[in-house]
Amino acid sequence: MKVQKAVITAAGPDQRKLPMQTLIDRDGAEKSVLEILIEEIRSAGIREIAVVVYPGDEESYKRIAGPHVDQVQFLHQENSLGYGHAILTASSFTGQEPFLHLVGDHLYVNRTEKGCASKLIEYAQHESCSVSAVQATRESLIPHYGVVGGARVQGKSDIYKIDKVIEKPTPTEAEQKLIVPGLRAGYYLCFFGMHVLTSTVMDMLKAGYNAGNQGKLNLSSALNELSQKEKYMALEISDFRFDLGVKYGLMKAQLALAISGKERDRLLSELLEFFMVRDMDSAGR
Repeated sequence: MKVQKAVITAAGPDQRKLPMQTLIDRDGAEKSVLEILIEEIRSAGIREIAVVVYPGDEESYKRIAGPHVDQVQFLHQENSLGYGHAILTASSFTGQEPFLHLVGDHLYVNRTEKGCASKLIEYAQHESCSVSAVQATRESLIPHYGVVGGARVQGKSDIYKIDKVIEKPTPTEAEQKLIVPGLRAGYYLCFFGMHVLTSTVMDMLKAGYNAGNQGKLNLSSALNELSQKEKYMALEISDFRFDLGVKYGLMKAQLALAISGKERDRLLSELLEFFMVRDMDSAGR
């Protein structure tokens, strides 16, 4: 299995403006979130990219996509029929090929030289199956994510065989259905916002849409079905992911980029000075 295509979804009502936000990357260059995501994909060796957008947003996205815009196709999700439907919109682009999928309202910051997408693709190609990146996440945050249940592969510390997927479960539901042996208490495996998916997933989404589930079409339901029918794995990622749509999400993503970039020492020095001055002012009151 070789992954040669990627799909970014960015058409959701609460999502569509976030990829247009501007940040300063690790090299000190001003870039849109979309451009940073495209660079993440290209660093994994993928050159065919589709971005699913809300009708009317295409021109705005083209202006902020960066120097590789000619390698990007923009697909319109005409109706807001859910996350799964957004991915299904790209079915003509992906065809029968596996594809990398990223959500447009997350930013990924790797802790090593190899990017998050590169690690995921490498493992998916090795296993020849759908693989989702996951991260151990504390219980209080799981209502914001899709969560997987399963078992760690023997002899591996970061590989899991998935047997259940639930979208935004309650803590009670997670405790009953999504406990993963070996994971520390109070933590669950949540989606990282990055997947390698086979064409089987597209077939399942299409079947759900044709069955009249247009208003409820979501990716997690299809992935839960996938886990019952064929090999489906999870790779635990130790890198950072930032949901840009939550409170302070953009600020935390920007800070992570800055602290992991080439101007790290200067930034930390200035932040330290800021906190020292603030504490002195507080003490003088």
